[in-house]
Amino acid sequence: MSSPLRTIAHYDLDSFFVSVEVLNDPSLKGKPVIVGGGQRGVVAACSYEARKFGVHSAMPSNKARQLCPQAIFLKGSYTDYSKYSRWVTNIMKAEAPLVEKASVDEFYLDLSGMERFFDPLQWAIKLRENIMNQTGLPISFGLSSNKMMAKIATNQAKPNGFLQVPHGREQEFLAPLSVGEIPGVGQQTQLILQSMGIFTIHDIFTTGSNALEERLGKNGLDLWQKSQGIHHGPVIEYHEAKSISSENTFDESKTGIVFLQSELVRLTEKICYKLRQEGKVAGCVAIKLRYADFETVSRQAAIPFSCADDEIIPVTKTLFSKLYQGSKPVRLLGVRLSELTQDAIQTNLFDDVNRKSHLYKAIDGVKNRYGKYVVKRASSN
Repeated sequence: MSSPLRTIAHYDLDSFFVSVEVLNDPSLKGKPVIVGGGQRGVVAACSYEARKFGVHSAMPSNKARQLCPQAIFLKGSYTDYSKYSRWVTNIMKAEAPLVEKASVDEFYLDLSGMERFFDPLQWAIKLRENIMNQTGLPISFGLSSNKMMAKIATNQAKPNGFLQVPHGREQEFLAPLSVGEIPGVGQQTQLILQSMGIFTIHDIFTTGSNALEERLGKNGLDLWQKSQGIHHGPVIEYHEAKSISSENTFDESKTGIVFLQSELVRLTEKICYKLRQEGKVAGCVAIKLRYADFETVSRQAAIPFSCADDEIIPVTKTLFSKLYQGSKPVRLLGVRLSELTQDAIQTNLFDDVNRKSHLYKAIDGVKNRYGKYVVKRASSN
């Protein structure tokens, strides 16, 4: 019995970081813009105008400057990137039956069965127009029978376009494309394939599974199947992970502002450490106070996605200062992080965040070895 036909859409925000920067500063439109890349950093994103000079993501910034000396370099506003990413995510989740957020700017939608009610292509076009009209961001999409095909279609549709590969036309569509268009085929694999006389996806198919498997192992068989447009990866529904929190109920109600702030820092450090151990970041911070008379109050704030103590602690302190009622005795104090995701918003491409990431890895390494309370801030003592 054959598997039911699937209809998968893949959406990709075009040059996302640059597009956000252009929204913030329209004078950048049409200019070679490079986001990220300090003196020893790498390019996080670049405009199509910069790409014409050979600049691309993950390129060392020094090389990018050599290729495009007239480029406008921007540090990057990942606070804004996370805001716009969430905005697009919320639009999709409100409209689509099943959404997978693959990265900060990339989404898969499973529209299977929708054709019984209306045309999935027209629906996908309308969603794209809705996103562009609401956010002002350019976005491309591909529509086909599986995730791989939809992604390749999107890449062919860029910039700021869309493309459908109908059921049954997958192999025909793939045939003339370069082997590098298949997701997961890196430079090393391309060199091996080229040494075998394989340059197009059609060449992969005609070479046959046996020869490919002999040279590339299991990856060879997988590659041969992909050359026919075969891919079975499911769309995994995106959802906000459950929050994590830490709170302390005091044996005796406390009124000392210094003690309460110290406890606030300790609780924040504790859950930030847990967040990093789970490989996640948070987009919302909340604190909770319960007074001696059992009145319970809370306040929260959206933040750029983060797991760093030094970014989250100031937020909890600000929330506390707005919430705490003078000298009223406090029975319970708690901190909660929510909107958790493993999508790190690609901030590791920015110099300052990259350095900070290494710092926290070192700190957490000490905690893992000697105990999670062996390293803590002076303000939490």
